[in-house]
Amino acid sequence: MPDVPALFDLTGRAAIVTGGAGLLGRQFCRALAEAGAQVLVADLDSAAAEAVAAQISRDGFTAGGHGVDVTDPRSVEEMVQNVVRRWSRFDILVNSAALDPKFDSSQQNDTSDSAFERFPLQHWNEALEVNLTGMFLCCQAAARQMKTRGKGSLINICSTYGLVGPDQRIYEQPDQPPRFKPVYYSVTKAGVLGLTRYIATYYAGSEIRCNALTPGGVYNDHDPIFTEAYSYRTVMGRMARPDEMNGAILFLASDASSYMTGGNLVVDGGWTAW
Repeated sequence: MPDVPALFDLTGRAAIVTGGAGLLGRQFCRALAEAGAQVLVADLDSAAAEAVAAQISRDGFTAGGHGVDVTDPRSVEEMVQNVVRRWSRFDILVNSAALDPKFDSSQQNDTSDSAFERFPLQHWNEALEVNLTGMFLCCQAAARQMKTRGKGSLINICSTYGLVGPDQRIYEQPDQPPRFKPVYYSVTKAGVLGLTRYIATYYAGSEIRCNALTPGGVYNDHDPIFTEAYSYRTVMGRMARPDEMNGAILFLASDASSYMTGGNLVVDGGWTAW
């Protein structure tokens, strides 16, 4: 029986993190690399992916950057083949790429379109394509490769809004038009859990595992009014730091979670405990 540190050791394993240049994605990349993994930082913004990988490499760990469009099957397959060419194996996939209005500048200030009654079909379809179809394509391509070895860990990033409905009151601003967390976010994140459970049970009897990680709100220079409103809704009374999901991602990626599949690890400061 391995000792506890050995359970979390990823030495020699190869990982892909989609959305790897994002707020949480870059944290996941570093955490996996520090645990010994060889990490492909994959992002739609290839320059940002290369920059994250370069910083990890400068710090003495192993990483490479790669540009990927998760909605394009050929782009996704090339991403998987890239990691295999580099390191002759593929063990871990973290699906962190997603449209989220906190970071999507095209919708950041579009208050008129965020109301459910007027929500544009175009935005709905775009979000389904990235948040669900993109995750499906990445899992599919990863599973084809992992099946050759009979082992691997697929980790899909969910959200508390995949578990409970958004509290739209926290998005209110004094003397400002109403703003809402859009419908696509809750729907696609709920779909992440369904996809995760399907994949886990599809590979029943094998060592290919699929789990979800559900973070709560992560502080990213939010305005003080929103930060206070969000924090009031959590048991811990604050938003998460970006690095506070690293322990969870390492657990799900490593042998420490070897008896876990089809599960959902919630790290939300108690948001869903009320």
